[in-house]
Amino acid sequence: MTGPFVGIDVSKATLDIFITPKRALTVSNDAAGIGHLLNLLASNKPALVVMEATGGYERAVAVALSEPGIPTALVNPRRVRDFARAIGRLAKTDRIDAEVLALFASSVSPSPSTIPTQDAHHLDSMVKRRRQLIDLTVAERLRAAQLPPALRPAVLRLIGTLRKDSKALDLELVEAVEQAPVWKAKSALLRSVPGAGPVLAYTLLADLPELGTLSRKKIAALVGVAPFNRDSGTALHGRRVIWGGRSQVRAVLYMAALTALKHNSTIRAFYARLVAQGKPKKVALTACMRKLLVILNRLLRDNKPWQEPALTAASKS
Repeated sequence: MTGPFVGIDVSKATLDIFITPKRALTVSNDAAGIGHLLNLLASNKPALVVMEATGGYERAVAVALSEPGIPTALVNPRRVRDFARAIGRLAKTDRIDAEVLALFASSVSPSPSTIPTQDAHHLDSMVKRRRQLIDLTVAERLRAAQLPPALRPAVLRLIGTLRKDSKALDLELVEAVEQAPVWKAKSALLRSVPGAGPVLAYTLLADLPELGTLSRKKIAALVGVAPFNRDSGTALHGRRVIWGGRSQVRAVLYMAALTALKHNSTIRAFYARLVAQGKPKKVALTACMRKLLVILNRLLRDNKPWQEPALTAASKS
């Protein structure tokens, strides 16, 4: 890569910036500060900008950087903390964090991220709010079961309000996707797969914009359903585990895989084969999640709806 590397430590109010080799500055995390940052980077032409994906405060600057095509990577904060410890940077201030991010960019060279558009962020916010409403509803139902009868009516009224809000948000999600031709087409492709419902489609559109652009191995690793070897010593030898990734996507993918076991003959046969080979059911279900994700990735990549695979002669007999 040519050009300097840039680390940006993001907080609610400020952006602490470090440009290799030695330039550091702070700007406000608002339109004026982001505009100043863009002008600065336009003259420096960085090889890569790295920020941590934390809390959502990085969204506005990430979108602004992506529009002129500045390569930007949003990285897991844990990777950066491990890197800082490895190079002996134990002190922690906003300026030091920005410098560590710039060093991480130059040493590790993470791949630039696919930055969602503002519309995609709005969709993501609706999907997250829907998830919050469902979690609140479940929590209140559990509380209602443990309360004295005299206190239950108020909780039941709250549950009714939460369900009403959830249904209204579902309608907003449908409308948002229907009004965007690209999302509408992608949603139709995703939902053509038996077992893939609207919740999975909306979650993937909002939280996995890379779907359809990466290889099967990379998309599985990104979501966190790719098994990694753990062969250290004898106790773990031969065992493989999933690690990291996007938990919100995995949660919805898990429910979709359960549905696919009932309605998708390809996933059902795959699961049965793994169990027959002696795989634990949890491992087999995780493999089904990965297979379903790979199928969805291929459909968007090829822009073709799902087609049931033809039965082979061996499977017919």
